[in-house]
Amino acid sequence: MSVGQFCNREVIIARRKDPVPELARLMRQYHVGDLVVVESIDAPVPVGLVTDRDLVVEVMAQEVEPAAVTAGDVMSIDLLVARESDGLWETLKRMRARAVRRVPVVDDQHGRLVGIIAVDDVLELLTDELSALARIPFRGRDLEQETRK
Repeated sequence: MSVGQFCNREVIIARRKDPVPELARLMRQYHVGDLVVVESIDAPVPVGLVTDRDLVVEVMAQEVEPAAVTAGDVMSIDLLVARESDGLWETLKRMRARAVRRVPVVDDQHGRLVGIIAVDDVLELLTDELSALARIPFRGRDLEQETRK
């Protein structure tokens, strides 16, 4: 299983120079808790990540004027990135080791942003798969009852 199979392909991006009020507006508009920061929208290579928590801890809690702060000022710069072809379980191990919940996913050729994988998405996937697995014994019983009337 590769990261590319499971990542969310709808990623909201921001540029390094975008002011904090614009970041907050994007998060609200698209109902997301993070933005991937890119240098150029034309060739979106991830350079950072801004979360709603970053805005609270770095701007609001410090009582800094939001309009004076940009994505580049508050983004995580030690960015963990996964390639589409990276294994899902290996990526999750890297996420755990670095204590990150979200990882931008890039294409294998140019390092351009193609998606994002989040712990929440993986938990949803695992929940669905475990639920389907748990239904197997009952489905077998139902099929047996249908065929042996």
